[in-house]
Amino acid sequence: MEMNIRRAKEGDVPRMLELVRELAVFERAPEEVTVMLDHMRDAGFGPNPIWVGWVAEFDGIIQGMAVCYERYSTWKGRRLYLEDIVVTEAARGKGLGERLFRACAAYALSKEHDGMTWQVLDWNHGAVRFYERLGASFSKEWWNGSVNKEQLKTLAAG
Repeated sequence: MEMNIRRAKEGDVPRMLELVRELAVFERAPEEVTVMLDHMRDAGFGPNPIWVGWVAEFDGIIQGMAVCYERYSTWKGRRLYLEDIVVTEAARGKGLGERLFRACAAYALSKEHDGMTWQVLDWNHGAVRFYERLGASFSKEWWNGSVNKEQLKTLAAG
């Protein structure tokens, strides 16, 4: 059994989107995935890429992925934001997730970021244990805020 972690390539995006959809089913929100394949491909490999990713191959098949992007904190400086880390259910427990996480950490250091952040659902105890085992801490004080595209249009219109 061969395991390989590598930077994502443009040709990996269809499989990566499948993994995103698998994650959404696990997180009980499959209808929330609205990104289209062309948009995801362009956002990672177009003229102005905003995300960077890694894939985890197990026996030559992509069984996991991590997608990150740069963010800036006025308190902490440059940070790498881990948008998603996904390992298929069949491949869990083989070290793919940890190797993906470590690839993101190494990338953050190579870019001289001051840290890495992400979100995890409070009911996802397996993920919480995973991150805690790797030395992560969690803040329960901050709430996540968001507005959707229609709300953006209303806000922009004044």
